[in-house]
Amino acid sequence: MGNIIARGLQAAVLGLALLGSAGAKAPNIVFILADDLDAAAAAQMSTVKKLITDEGTNFRHHYVSLSLCCPSRTTTLRGQFSHNTGIFKNELPDGGFGAFYAKGEETSTVATWLTDAGYRTALFGKYLNGYPEGGPSNSYIPPGWTEWMSPVAGTPYKGFNYTMNHNGSMEDHGKADADYLTDVISNAAAQFIRNSVDQHPDKPFFIYLAPYAPHAPAIPAPRHENMFKNLKVPHGPSFNESDVSDKPNWVRTLPLLTADKIADMDKLYRKRRQSLLAVDEMVENIVNTLQAKGELENTYIFFTSDNGYHQGQHRLDSGKMTGFEEDLLIPMSVRGPGVPAKRTVEQITANVDYAGTFAEIGGAHVPDFVDGRSLVPFLNGQTPSSWRAALLLENKDGASPTLRNADSPLEPSDPFEMRIKPAGDGQGIDGFMGLRINDGTTYLEYTTGEHELYNNSSDATQLRNSYTIASPLSKQRLASWLAALKNTAGAELRAAEVRAP
Repeated sequence: MGNIIARGLQAAVLGLALLGSAGAKAPNIVFILADDLDAAAAAQMSTVKKLITDEGTNFRHHYVSLSLCCPSRTTTLRGQFSHNTGIFKNELPDGGFGAFYAKGEETSTVATWLTDAGYRTALFGKYLNGYPEGGPSNSYIPPGWTEWMSPVAGTPYKGFNYTMNHNGSMEDHGKADADYLTDVISNAAAQFIRNSVDQHPDKPFFIYLAPYAPHAPAIPAPRHENMFKNLKVPHGPSFNESDVSDKPNWVRTLPLLTADKIADMDKLYRKRRQSLLAVDEMVENIVNTLQAKGELENTYIFFTSDNGYHQGQHRLDSGKMTGFEEDLLIPMSVRGPGVPAKRTVEQITANVDYAGTFAEIGGAHVPDFVDGRSLVPFLNGQTPSSWRAALLLENKDGASPTLRNADSPLEPSDPFEMRIKPAGDGQGIDGFMGLRINDGTTYLEYTTGEHELYNNSSDATQLRNSYTIASPLSKQRLASWLAALKNTAGAELRAAEVRAP
């Protein structure tokens, strides 16, 4: 109860500050969520840097708790870890839109909370993997959304030839340049801003803008397909790692990457960078539209990703889902009313914190089931006196999902990680739970009984698994801390994050 009261008081203080500077209307929120965008690639996006990062605050240690699209997006909508949402995969039975819908979790999301607080809400682009399969129909619109535009058929991952559910009506898009998906949702979001300001001047708005870029196959806009012709995937210290004897068995069994495999990786790396150019332009379009309508100074703009991405590190083919830093670390920067420019936050923050943050900005009620924290103090230039010292990491063993290709509106398969294996059997990643600690430590416990322990401060590329040489006391401390987090929820979970037991 005390936590709820404290959140309410903090929201009231924020609201009073905004009333004094921006009139009676609550602030707008624009949440831009790229797909499979790792922090290293995001750092190359010049427009995002110029218009958001340099004009606001950058969260340097921002993570996902599970590096996969649907679980991450569910966490974003609900502010819960996967062990509390029950969404661990992109497909049934442990994930996908079908599971989310069947559990009834759509009835309480940040969209419904903000709607109840008086916001106009809109989603443009990718929703949850598998949508609309498992729902009532292709025209289904989840609760809480004033405006809805999301693909339901065709090949949206290729950027062309898809069908969009736009407010319950089906819109077919072909292969013309104007049908390029990133541009379509960019223009739709800009029009929503104009309509909101012109027709509903007293109502704030929340936009969830979710391009498919740079997710594979990462088809760029035609105007960008000749860019970066000589670009190749970076070869850092862990690229095609020669000695993986310290790694768990699922890594030790990987062969070295061949020249052909690396050449394919180079092609995908270039296409990912090319596809992000339209996302950069989308950011500029949104900022310019807000400026033209006089709303820029009263709008929070968040830029982030649903998960990180690896290409070649530790012999891994292109993909995500591991506990390595490339997959967990994501970009996140925010500009908006009172947000300090060129400030960097060093504390560990995560995708589980979005929902509570949006709710507090909008003066909405935060349900008790929320696990995350509000980032509002950081947006006000403050550092909370008490904050998490460790973030829970999780993944789950399970049967391999159906392999998909890019000719499906559902999630195409990544070359390796999408083949989730049953516990200890077959090729793929074993399930794990772990901790990413503020002191730079990554600790993983696998279902096979194996462990990983990295000091990211001295070993940033995670070449040395130091679990075998760690002291018994350190191992016990880490195991106890993880045990205190992995089955908890809400206020109890937040309390356990602050210090080791």
